[in-house]
Amino acid sequence: MGSVVRGLAVYGFLLLLFRVTGKRSLAEITTFDAVLLLIISEAAQQALIDGDNSMTNSFLVIATLLAADVVLSVLSLRYRRMGRLINDVPLVLVEHGRPLQDRMRKVRVEESDVLERARELQGLRSLEEVDYAILERSGTITIIPRAQP
Repeated sequence: MGSVVRGLAVYGFLLLLFRVTGKRSLAEITTFDAVLLLIISEAAQQALIDGDNSMTNSFLVIATLLAADVVLSVLSLRYRRMGRLINDVPLVLVEHGRPLQDRMRKVRVEESDVLERARELQGLRSLEEVDYAILERSGTITIIPRAQP
């Protein structure tokens, strides 16, 4: 029973931690982020196993984590408010060529990130050419170019 409780506690803590740190950190992983995730996974493994290295305990922890994930996804689908809490909603970062600085600061996205994405996806050179830039739930930035007159 201790493995189930530890598994749920670690799952909840990591879910909260990644939710608070923002979706951008998961979508565009850097070398630093990859190293950090490896360290976090090792620390989480130690908390999950608690000295019991048996295969049975490992299977129990894995099953608990997967069950928690399935339960949360079902609850997210069933209850819209829970879905928004867990997955967030898309966020407009640029509107009619004008960056919305307060929103960009909140999610730690810089204008250069939006411009990079605009160049990659649409070949745009400036924010004035962007009608909307939207930070999606997945952490990617969608660019909608302005209509040409």
